[in-house]
Amino acid sequence: MEQERFSFQAEAKQLLDLMIHSVYSNRDIFLRELISNASDALDKRRLELLAHPEFADREGESGLSAPSIRISRGAEGRTLFVSDNGVGMNREELTNYIGTIARSGTGEFLAAMKAGRESVGAESLIGRFGVGFYSAFMVADRVEVVTRRLGEGKGWRFSSPGDGTYTLEEAERNEPGTTVILHLKTPDREKGERDYADEWTLRDIVKRYSDFISYPIVMSVSKTPEGGEEAEDLVLNSGKALWRRPEKDVTDQEYEEFYKHIASDWEPPLGRVVFSVEGGTEFRGILFFPSKAPFDLHYAPRSEGVSLYIRNVFIMNDCRDLVPSWLRFLRGVVDSEDLPLNISREILQEDPLVRIIRKSLVRRVLAALKKMMADDREKYVRLWKEFGPVIKEGLASFDGTEKENREAILEICLFPSASSGDGFLSLGEYVEAMKEGQQEIYYITGKKLQVLRNSPLLERCREKGYDVLLLADPVDEVIAPTLPHFRGKEFRSLEREDALPPEERGKDAPRPEGLASFLKEVLSETVKDVKISSRLTDSPACLVSDDDGTSFNMERILRSMGREVPLMKRIMEINPDHPVIVKMDRLLATGGSEEKVREYAFLLHDQCVLAEGGQIADPARFAGRLSALLVENLDATGRDSSPSGEAQ
Repeated sequence: MEQERFSFQAEAKQLLDLMIHSVYSNRDIFLRELISNASDALDKRRLELLAHPEFADREGESGLSAPSIRISRGAEGRTLFVSDNGVGMNREELTNYIGTIARSGTGEFLAAMKAGRESVGAESLIGRFGVGFYSAFMVADRVEVVTRRLGEGKGWRFSSPGDGTYTLEEAERNEPGTTVILHLKTPDREKGERDYADEWTLRDIVKRYSDFISYPIVMSVSKTPEGGEEAEDLVLNSGKALWRRPEKDVTDQEYEEFYKHIASDWEPPLGRVVFSVEGGTEFRGILFFPSKAPFDLHYAPRSEGVSLYIRNVFIMNDCRDLVPSWLRFLRGVVDSEDLPLNISREILQEDPLVRIIRKSLVRRVLAALKKMMADDREKYVRLWKEFGPVIKEGLASFDGTEKENREAILEICLFPSASSGDGFLSLGEYVEAMKEGQQEIYYITGKKLQVLRNSPLLERCREKGYDVLLLADPVDEVIAPTLPHFRGKEFRSLEREDALPPEERGKDAPRPEGLASFLKEVLSETVKDVKISSRLTDSPACLVSDDDGTSFNMERILRSMGREVPLMKRIMEINPDHPVIVKMDRLLATGGSEEKVREYAFLLHDQCVLAEGGQIADPARFAGRLSALLVENLDATGRDSSPSGEAQ
């Protein structure tokens, strides 16, 4: 087959230039990326052979050699080869995963495996053959890829000078796998650039970045320090995991690079928890707090980023038994000395040692978060904005093992409040700032913070100087009714009819009982009762729930989930001192137009619904009533402004 030439799309050319000149500040990273991709290909080979054992038979008498990664240098000294005997690629995959920048073959492979029944072990894939591959152009003038797919007899060669074009052609390869060939640039010694054709430079990079890769990384090295012609194969990686080294011997940069590798994240983590437990149960590991939430954090199925190792042997990724779901944003590894290597997933879930490890990890993570909140509030607020709603899920857990963590979770929770502006308050700060005589922690739930800040339900609290927590996350609606007390203070929703103690009113204060009864009769299809309230100061009315009713926001959430929610009648509370209520009561008492008061009643109810961010049942009818009221008001204004006192 003749050589075919292709061009990247304009956007891809820009991204390629970005990869070469901007993305990586350390040129050494290219080798780490290529080794990770090779390890990924070897993982894919293992899974493919489990699903299709006949592929091994197609390789003839020689069969498949043991999985490994090999680094070698060309005879002329300016060519570097990184080879693996992994799954390899066919022409279509080569075009899709290398010819298209930033597209990951690993991601699609995982999706394909999980779509069938061959997903056992698929989570061990760690590389991203897409963006990372193009880091090779930092050190090479031309990059070639020679590859053959497992189970296929035809090989392919990809070649690109990094100028926005590449070629594809058939090629020979003895066994399945991939070889990346880098035609190295001449290093600029004045700029301190390293020579990546140098044996000791390569050994140093592998030791620093890829020491924990599970497959042997082999290179032919000189037998003598002087670099003579005699050579031997040497395994460059020790296999000693980073988490087994004392924390004092590991630099922050090494931790950061390790995190980026296991999390496939370019951003550094916000913090880490390094632990080593010895005694009855031995385990160690590293857990990281990412700086950004993954796209699937709130959706299922999703990845949960803690991996389990047993005596340095990878067992599973996304080990959901090690940390609860409300800590699923963590990334890291846990290595146990006590769990047997041949343990199955089902046995692992039932093993009491796992529960011990889980309990210890949760305690350590909560302690680390509390320390971060105290020592670096700005960093903690960044973390909370990303993962706060997930952490609060722990408050809704009815698992007995999680209930004991509720107090610790409440200690690290942050909430916006009526007085905090754009900031947050911890519950400890809220309690310390409570006014004399305030006995409860007040809160209100809803969809949008701005709507909550303007809610009529806050008026009496604002007058008394009571702060109110504004709970606008969807999970808040679930956890709020189950919140335990905090430091002896009970939580109280302002949406309940008896949220605030009634205010004493003078003997001559208006009591529009007749209007309340009239409103209850007119609005009987939508409200359960109409009561005279002392909680309002600026608004004419509001809607609240009794102890048996759900909140308006919970109804909205259930409907958004496709649930059938029966109409929940709520209680309307009216402000007897508001001019609207006073005039409606007077109009009704003086025998005025009862029909007009009826129309005002519907307007009043719809106004209450809108004030809490709801959607009125009949917007067109509401608009008609509002237009009629405007016309009536404009007519009255015209008569008042007429010199003769007549309508204009």
